[in-house]
This record gives sequence, structure tokens and C-alpha cells, in this order.
Amino acid sequence: MSQRVVIAEDLYLLRDGLVHLLQAHGFEVAAAVESGPELLRALMDERPDVAVVDVRLPPTFTDEGLQAALAARRAVPGLPVLVLSQHVEQLYARELLADGSGAIGYLLKDRVFNAEQFIDAVRRVAAGGTAMDPEVIAKLLASTARHEPLGALTPREREVLELMAEGRSNAAISQRLFLSESAVGKHTASIFGKLDLAPSDDDNRRVLAVLTYLNAARSQP
Repeated sequence: MSQRVVIAEDLYLLRDGLVHLLQAHGFEVAAAVESGPELLRALMDERPDVAVVDVRLPPTFTDEGLQAALAARRAVPGLPVLVLSQHVEQLYARELLADGSGAIGYLLKDRVFNAEQFIDAVRRVAAGGTAMDPEVIAKLLASTARHEPLGALTPREREVLELMAEGRSNAAISQRLFLSESAVGKHTASIFGKLDLAPSDDDNRRVLAVLTYLNAARSQP
């Protein structure tokens, strides 16, 4: 069964391009809207498997997309949302992640370089994971550098955590950092320990690790 997606983008050419791209990769586009109020209605009526949302939508072009997504997630906890933005909006990312339920992503429009990268992010978010642009992660990590328990992480553990937040597997992290998979596994276990994330059959500790530092960032100025 194809996954259902709601798209919110005010620029017609980009919105139409997203519709065709997602349809070409097997998604069913339940709605494609251009304003905040339309987005909220579509999310509540359609209950999609994932939403692809621009932050700034009509009528005021401030944060209508985000506010609609937040309102929908309050009504439907864990509703998967992938945000597309032209800038790193720290406050927006923190608000989106504040409920700790996962299934979120934040990509910068000018850093989406190919269809495979974008489709992979949409699928990861729809599956309950995270898909964060490295630039967004770096900025949020910098704002939490002195916040415990994140301050207990070593520089290498912070690198591993950043790549985890992008949704990378241990194998992908090992290739990026030129480490063995066993070394990455040890760093990951150390991160879980320092963040006090006990083993669980129900919780995805990789997602919880990402949410821990992003939720910590929420309280920073």
C-alpha cells in the first residue's frame, strides 16, 4: 500500500514539483495546499502517513506552516512531519521536537541535492525516525554544548550523535568517520549511557538520543 502525504508549499512550481516527485516514487498525494489554514484542515481531515511542510505560508508568511503542524501533532500525537525551510530556524526546530514523540525532519531547501536524498528523508520520517539537515543539527548542538548531560559527551560522541540525528545507520557512520562498526557501536552505547537511556523493547533509543539534546536546546536562549 502506498503511503499518503500532505504537501504544504505556497510556490506553485515547487508545490507541483513535489507532487510529481512523490507520486513518481510511489506516494499518494492526499492534498497539496498553499496556506496555513488549508494545511491544518488537510492534516486533520486526511490524517496522512507524512506531511511535507514549508514553515512560512500565507497569509502572513511567518510561521503558519509550523503552527499548523504543531496543532495537528497535538491532536494526533506523533503525526510525521518533514519541514522544508530556507534557513536554520532554531526555535522552529525546538518547538517541533518538544513533544519527544519523534517522526520529524528538518531539511534546508537549498541543501536537498537530489531526489533520492529527499525521498529517503520522507520515508524515514514516515517510519517514525528523524531526518535532520547537518547544518540544522550543528547549530542546535552548538546551542546545547554546555547543557548536561550533553556536556558529558566527548567530541567524537557528539559527531556520532550528529550523524545519528541525520538518520544514519552505524555502517554509514563508520564510513563517514573512518571508524569500524564496532567502534561506532561502542560510542553509541556510551551516548545512551550518558543520556540515561536504558534498553527498552518499546523505545527507539537512537531517536530518543536525538530528542534529548534537541529538547535541551528548547530551554536555551
